[in-house]
Amino acid sequence: MDEQTVDEYRRLFEYNRWANLRFLDAAEDLTAEELERAIPSSFPSVLATLAHMFEAEWIWLRRWNGRPPVELPEDWDLTSVASLRGLWASQWEEQERFLGEQTSDASEKRVEYRFLSGKSDAQQLGQLMHHVVNHATYHRGQLTTLLRQLGKTPPSTDYVRYLREARR
Repeated sequence: MDEQTVDEYRRLFEYNRWANLRFLDAAEDLTAEELERAIPSSFPSVLATLAHMFEAEWIWLRRWNGRPPVELPEDWDLTSVASLRGLWASQWEEQERFLGEQTSDASEKRVEYRFLSGKSDAQQLGQLMHHVVNHATYHRGQLTTLLRQLGKTPPSTDYVRYLREARR
């Protein structure tokens, strides 16, 4: 990646972190019952959706670093927004280090990886990095609907809003 491309990936991941933090903040305002209330969606609750988003980012970063996991750690505490926030904070530090280590040709590099099912695949790192941010955006859309179904006002996480706020 040239320096401009590296900066663009950093900006995308900063946006992703900013948007995810806004939903973590919104989730902290929920009662325990609301946080775990079963509402039909891809995942059964606000908490389960947030946990899935974290897990996906964790898995992809390990794949990019050549350490594809075969299973998720059993010792994670995914039972509260506070514990998810702590896990994500460590994850975001690793993401920043990873982005800082990338060279001009990194986005074109093919990453070979395995799914948790054992199936193998390979794609360019740049494509996979876009996927991670897009995946989170997809699930934040679901969180928006879940929060509305709980009678709450979801946070705005438009990319343009992030850019305006980042300028200040």
